[in-house]
Amino acid sequence: MRRSGKSRAQASFPVPKAPRKIGLISDTHGLLRPEAVQALRGSDLIVHAGDVGDPTILEALAKIASVIAVRGNVDTEDWAKSLPETAVAEADGVNIYVLHNSKALDLDPKASQFHIVISGHSHKPSRSERNGVLYINPGSAGPRRFNLPITVAYLDLGATPWTVEFVDLEKERKVK
Repeated sequence: MRRSGKSRAQASFPVPKAPRKIGLISDTHGLLRPEAVQALRGSDLIVHAGDVGDPTILEALAKIASVIAVRGNVDTEDWAKSLPETAVAEADGVNIYVLHNSKALDLDPKASQFHIVISGHSHKPSRSERNGVLYINPGSAGPRRFNLPITVAYLDLGATPWTVEFVDLEKERKVK
């Protein structure tokens, strides 16, 4: 796979063989809600798109599934220096690029052969497609910010086309 724009710390992660259900979480800011843990159970892989806030969050998520995590703007303590600013994963032939703030994207995902870009930072859950690339922000699973819902998301690579479901952790239901 060709990549460009590697100016920031980037890591490539091994992923479980053929993960189909990928749990997406971001902006926990030191708070891992029990509802988030419950919602992510059954994931083959979990991606944390930054602003973790506390290393025990990644430890708890790793008890559910393999974890890929990137550093966000609040991850400034010594423990967080080991987290890359961006990450690359290949899951069953699907190339995934992970970063915290999509506005910091310094490469052309399509030209770099990425199928999916996962980010956080805005706290707003979203799914969009541009130039054949799927962009996903799972929203914020941590402390409430603004009037946005508290969410995690699922990416199902077993469906064609790939599906993304957002789960409102306060209402324990799927949202669009």
